[in-house]
Amino acid sequence: MPDREDAIIGCLLGAAVGDAVGLPCEGLSRGRQRRLFGRIDGPRLLCGRGMVSDDAEHAALTARALLVSGGDPARFARALAGELRTWLLTLPAGIGLATLRATLRLCAGVPPERSGVPSAGNGPAMRGAILGVCWGHDPERLRALVRAATRITHTDPRAERGTLAVAHAAFVASQVEEPAPDAFCRSLRALLGEEGDDLLALVEKATASAAAGEATAAFADSLGPTGGISGYVYHTVPVALQAWFRYPLDCRAAVLAVVGCGGDTDTAAAITGGIVGAGVGEFGIPPEWLARLWAWPMTPEWRADLGRRLAADKPSGEPPQRLPFAARALRGALFTTLVLAHGFRRLLPPYGNGPVEDEEADEEE
Repeated sequence: MPDREDAIIGCLLGAAVGDAVGLPCEGLSRGRQRRLFGRIDGPRLLCGRGMVSDDAEHAALTARALLVSGGDPARFARALAGELRTWLLTLPAGIGLATLRATLRLCAGVPPERSGVPSAGNGPAMRGAILGVCWGHDPERLRALVRAATRITHTDPRAERGTLAVAHAAFVASQVEEPAPDAFCRSLRALLGEEGDDLLALVEKATASAAAGEATAAFADSLGPTGGISGYVYHTVPVALQAWFRYPLDCRAAVLAVVGCGGDTDTAAAITGGIVGAGVGEFGIPPEWLARLWAWPMTPEWRADLGRRLAADKPSGEPPQRLPFAARALRGALFTTLVLAHGFRRLLPPYGNGPVEDEEADEEE
């Protein structure tokens, strides 16, 4: 099992590669994904290289806020608000509507405890894994941090419960070689309380699906529309957990299983990568995926250094690493340009949805 430092680094890097692998396919059905790209085998936004989007960026921003605050919930909320304000000024592409509205409210001076908007989207869940790895040993503190990290953008209780489930999964992944589904569900029930019975039912369905060897895409279809993973947190989180239950020690297989579902692939794969990464550590992340990332200035090395600083558990009161605004703005402009170019490419042939009959067999290879 990885030690605490390795689990934190693995979580941050796993979220990054998951985001990068899923990004080119975001919003595509499984059939259209296959038609355009064939079989996805790693990051491939441009020339066989990948970039990360808001999903992995939010995991890193959350880690920075944790480091500055030392895990104090009030200080954490203020630090995360500052990180989000600066992040929005870099003009990130692909930002979700609820997160955009809430962050604009933060920029207008609304305090973080009142900046969130009613939404059960999956945005906060991408911040959950790093919270769990760092503070899962203290359930009350974890609840407070998850509440702060969620309500800063999303006020629907379902978003908070979904984020808490992700956080708990990442903590469990960092503590055991393979999750015991029954034990996980019992401990999650204790965290969620009776209000979480609806989510817990979906998690129990995910454990049963994984135990039966059901393909992750088939499980995703059983939760709702078959166009892929939706942006609804009660759809995204159970799918990510099912992939983790199936492949707890195989980051590659878990991420590819989620990406193969179609839909909101970058967010779901980032969440999955963060959970599995916490269990396999830095050296369990596919090295060729890390080598294919264009992630400057938040490079894999930068994320690993952030993880080491966070594992030291000593609040500094200052940003953990130098992260020049000009570099972030330049990166944001380049990323937006590439995403727009990629979007236009997706409008070109080949058209049609393509075959999906071999999907489950491919996933099992």
